[in-house]
Amino acid sequence: MNKQLKITRIGNSAGIVLPKEVLERLRVGPGDMIHLTEAPDGMRLTAADPDFAEDMALAEEIMRKDRNILRALAK
Repeated sequence: MNKQLKITRIGNSAGIVLPKEVLERLRVGPGDMIHLTEAPDGMRLTAADPDFAEDMALAEEIMRKDRNILRALAK
């Protein structure tokens, strides 16, 4: 998908309006949070929080490595 979006003035700020098709592909709507991250080829707009994915991967590694300790703490 290749879309050209116009930057518009919103008060003292600037913004863009995301077309309906883009919102549907991101599976977001009014009130939802989206994440803008830097990518090698520019900027990336996603619905998923990249920090959350990293945190979950770390948590899974800890749970796998220390499962006996976690099992004892759960008792």
